[in-house]
Amino acid sequence: MEQHLLGIDIGTSGTKTLICTPTGKVLATATAPHTLQSPKPGYSEQDPDQWWAATCKATRAVFRKAAIPKSSIQAIGLSGQMHGSVFLSKNHTPLRPAILWNDQRTAAECAEIESLMGSRKKLIKAVGNPALTGFTAPKILWLRNHQPRLYDRTTQILLPKDYIRFRMTSTFATDVADASGYLLLDIAKRKYNPTVLRKLQIDSSLLPPTYESHEVTAELSTSGAKSLGLLPGIPVVAGAGDNAAAAIGNGVTSPGILTASIGTSGVMFAHADTPTLDPDGRVHTMCSAVADKWCVFGCELSAGACLQWFHNNLAEDTIKQAKKQKQDPYTLLLQQASQTPPGAEGLYFLPYLTGERCPHPDPLAKAAWIGLTIRHTHPHLTRALVEGVTFGMNDILQILRNMQIPTKTIRLTGGGARDPFWRQLQADIYNSPVATVNTDEGPAYGAALLAAVGIGLHPDIHAACKTAIEQSKKLKPNRKLIAFYKKQHAQYQRLYHALASEYQHIANLINA
Repeated sequence: MEQHLLGIDIGTSGTKTLICTPTGKVLATATAPHTLQSPKPGYSEQDPDQWWAATCKATRAVFRKAAIPKSSIQAIGLSGQMHGSVFLSKNHTPLRPAILWNDQRTAAECAEIESLMGSRKKLIKAVGNPALTGFTAPKILWLRNHQPRLYDRTTQILLPKDYIRFRMTSTFATDVADASGYLLLDIAKRKYNPTVLRKLQIDSSLLPPTYESHEVTAELSTSGAKSLGLLPGIPVVAGAGDNAAAAIGNGVTSPGILTASIGTSGVMFAHADTPTLDPDGRVHTMCSAVADKWCVFGCELSAGACLQWFHNNLAEDTIKQAKKQKQDPYTLLLQQASQTPPGAEGLYFLPYLTGERCPHPDPLAKAAWIGLTIRHTHPHLTRALVEGVTFGMNDILQILRNMQIPTKTIRLTGGGARDPFWRQLQADIYNSPVATVNTDEGPAYGAALLAAVGIGLHPDIHAACKTAIEQSKKLKPNRKLIAFYKKQHAQYQRLYHALASEYQHIANLINA
């Protein structure tokens, strides 16, 4: 009988499932959407049970597409959006909607955590990162401070993919890569930090046991199998948060290779053999999905989300034109943008639709086009937006380079990898060779490869990636534009600092 792996990724906009062979050949994929709620400005929430419904729907759909026997699935790997907080009651049902990675309500709790730890530097030394609004620990304190009755009823706090694991297996577990985002893990020791838990007064019993990403955590239960349309007893490995899993899916398992992922958020991700910290806390250092290794990365909160917002709200004519031409509207938007001059004739875009994390940990930051004149047209707006998102990614890259992280080749993934204009733009702005790999299936693919390692189909994740992943020919930067974009990026960076103090005034007016 043929052997197959199932990868499941609980994303922000939807759940993706993937079936592949042990050598990485993808047979089929399927996606089921999620909806996002924002009950107040800066709030971002989802219903965890909607994730489960989407997982069941997408799993059944991918099997219909793959047309393989259920008995051929040897193992399941999980991935998901990081930091989301699922608070469970004693009967293991969610007490409230999950608070997501891009939620910005916890600024006061971040300050509280750093105060309880003695300083920002002491916190970074203890867990590898500063307190940021997207992380999980600030959300735990927010629930305790603002909804104490729900906090008192909480018996387990899970990350998104780990809630799905529980629904599949009735087992609580997580992996060290995803658990790094709790802000409660000693990343050097790969264990929860008892000192941090004590100072924040968080009971360790609320947190699931941790595993390396390839390790088997449980087997698919009878009820979980019935809901998914699978057979019980299939091993489920620990998996990883979406960034770490996507890095595996792009073969980032050794120094010198980075991945630049432009999805809803934008992530520049590098492998590290040792836990390398940024003393200023601008980028994150966490455990890697590679056993006993680490990673350093930064997250731009709104990357592809900016283009999606633009498409949904300001591109009606382009959408109509694309429909007439039977063309994808995003492809047409980028084609139009490519026909405008580099630099969009003095127009800049700040991509802070949901605040920012890296390099500016500023939940109050706001998006803007700056430099508009009567000359500017719709394609100029698009080009400035895409350049702004890419400048934000370059902010992260410059920090990694200043930390002496090797950056020999950048592998592109996500929406920014699919379009030739955006691929070349990234090479030009990063001033680096860029490449893609033979698959662009993202975290679900990395999760499936981890599952293959977990049951011994490969000796380790390096061997799995070497077998499954091939890099395309490198795309080199346009030397005529390197100096130009260096100046453009410098101007882009000045704009945030010029406006930073105004964001607080805007927030005060909104809340008045």
